Amino acid sequence: MTKQVQDQIQARRTFAIISHPDAGKTTMTEKLLFFGGAIRDAGTVKAKKTGKFATSDWMEIEKQRGISVTSSVMQFDYDDCRINILDTPGHQDFSEDTYRTLMAVDSAVMIVDAAKGIEAQTIKLFKVCRLRGIPIFTFINKLDRQGKEPLELMEELEEVLGIESYAMNWPIGMGKEFLGIYDRFNNRVEQFRTDEKERFLPLDEEGELAVDHSMKQTSYYKQALEDIMLLNEAGNDFDLEKLKNGKMTPVFFGSALTNFGVQTFLETYLQFAPTPQPRKTDAEEVINPVSEEFSGFIFKIQANMNPAHRDRIAFVRIVSGKFERGMTVTLSRTGKTFKLTQSTQFLADDRETVDVAVAGDIIGLHDTGSYQIGDTIVGGKKTFNYEKLPQFTPELFVRVTAKNVMKSKHFHKGIMQLVQEGAIQYYKTLHTEDVILGAVGQLQFEVFEHRMKNEYNVEVRMESIGNKIARWIQNESEVKESMSSPRSMLVRDRYDRYVFLFENDFAMRWFQDKNENIELFSLL
Repeated sequence: MTKQVQDQIQARRTFAIISHPDAGKTTMTEKLLFFGGAIRDAGTVKAKKTGKFATSDWMEIEKQRGISVTSSVMQFDYDDCRINILDTPGHQDFSEDTYRTLMAVDSAVMIVDAAKGIEAQTIKLFKVCRLRGIPIFTFINKLDRQGKEPLELMEELEEVLGIESYAMNWPIGMGKEFLGIYDRFNNRVEQFRTDEKERFLPLDEEGELAVDHSMKQTSYYKQALEDIMLLNEAGNDFDLEKLKNGKMTPVFFGSALTNFGVQTFLETYLQFAPTPQPRKTDAEEVINPVSEEFSGFIFKIQANMNPAHRDRIAFVRIVSGKFERGMTVTLSRTGKTFKLTQSTQFLADDRETVDVAVAGDIIGLHDTGSYQIGDTIVGGKKTFNYEKLPQFTPELFVRVTAKNVMKSKHFHKGIMQLVQEGAIQYYKTLHTEDVILGAVGQLQFEVFEHRMKNEYNVEVRMESIGNKIARWIQNESEVKESMSSPRSMLVRDRYDRYVFLFENDFAMRWFQDKNENIELFSLL
C-alpha cells in the first residue's frame, strides 16, 4: 500500500452521535457540518414554519415530526481530517438501527441535556459502546438554559454509566447568566456571545484570567475557579489509555443551538479520536485498515432515498484497503463476484458519485436486492466474513394486509424492501401465509405505514396481535406443525426458519414443559 493511501486512512475519523431524543443530537450534527463548510446555514430540527429542516433529517416523516428515525451519513473535511458522522435515530423504537450503526464507527459522541442529565435511551446506547470498548466523548448541551449543577452532572456520568470522566472545560454560569467556558485543556476562557476577536481570553500560570476583565468580579467566575480547584485536587487525571479503551470520557460543556463550544469540542476531539481500527472476522482473524486488499461490511440498507428513482442504497463501512469505482469484489455470503460501478458518498440526501474511498469511509452502493445487512464484500481472492451484526427479538406484532387487493404486487414488493432495511421483521403464517410484522416499538409501524403509502402508493390495514414472545428453534427437525396453537403460534420468518410467537411467559413455560426436546433461543 502506498504511503499516500496510508496517510489518507490515518486522516479518517468516523463517529456516531448518540443521545436521548431531544438532547440536541441533530442540531449538533448541523453545527459540525457548518464548521466543515459542508453547509452554509445550519437549520434546526424543529424550524418547520420557516421551511428550514435539519440537513440530516431527509425522510418526509422526519421533517413533519422533527425527529430522526433513520441513521444519516455525512462527510466533511476539517483541519486535514476527513470526518464521517453517522447521526443515529434518538427515538428508542429505532434502537436496532442505531445498534448496527455503532458497529460501523471507531468512536462515539454522547450528547447530554444539561437540564435532564443521563436519560434512559442514552444508557442503552452507552452500553453498546462499552461492549465494543470504543472511545466515548461527552458533550453536555444546552448550557444557555438553566440546568443541573455541573458537578452533579459529572457525578451522574460516573455513577449511572460507570465510566470515569474528565472535564476538558467548565461552565462559567448557566442559563441567562451563562458567561462562557473555562477551557482547562487549551488554558483559556471562551466567552459566550461576544465579538470574535474577544472570544478567547488567556489564563496565567495560576489558572486565572491573565487580562483585566469585568468577568473577574462576577460570582460565576469565582465559583468556576473553586470548582476547577476541586477538580484539580480530587478529580480524575486525564488518561489517554483509558480514553482509548472506552473507560474514561472527556467532557465538554456548551450549547449546540447557539453554536457555542462546538468548534472547541471538534478541534479537541480530532486530537484524541481514533483513526480507523482493525476489525475481527467471524474466524477471529484481525483485519488491519492498512491491509492491501479492500474489504468492508454492509450495516444498513435504505430504500427510496430518492423516491423519483425507486432506488436502494447499501451503506458500506470500508474496513481495509482502498475502494476504486469499477473494481471487482466478491460477496462472501454467496461467493458471487461483480463490479462496483455505482457508488456514492453522502451529505444526508445529497449524494455524489465517489471514485475513490479508503478504510474508515462510508460509501453507498446501488443495490438491486443482492445485499443483506451484515454482508461482507472483499476485493481480494481470499473471502471471509466480518463478525455478525446484532439483530433484535421484536416484541410487538401486527397482521398486515393491503386495503386494495389489486395492489398486491406493490404491497409485497414494498414490504420486502422495507423489511430488508432491518427496521421491521417479517413473518408469515404456515398455511394461509398471512403477513405478520414484528417491531421493537410502535413508531416503527407508523413509519412503515407512512412509507408504504408515500413510496409504494399502497394503503395498508394493520391489525395488532399484541405483545408476543418470539423464540427461534435450535433443532428445527424436531418441530411439528401440529405444535402450533393460539397461545403458541408457529410461523416462518423471512429466511423460512420456524419461529414460535408465545402469548406470554406462562405459555412459553407450559410449552417447554410439554416439549422438553425443543431447544428455543432468542435474538438480542
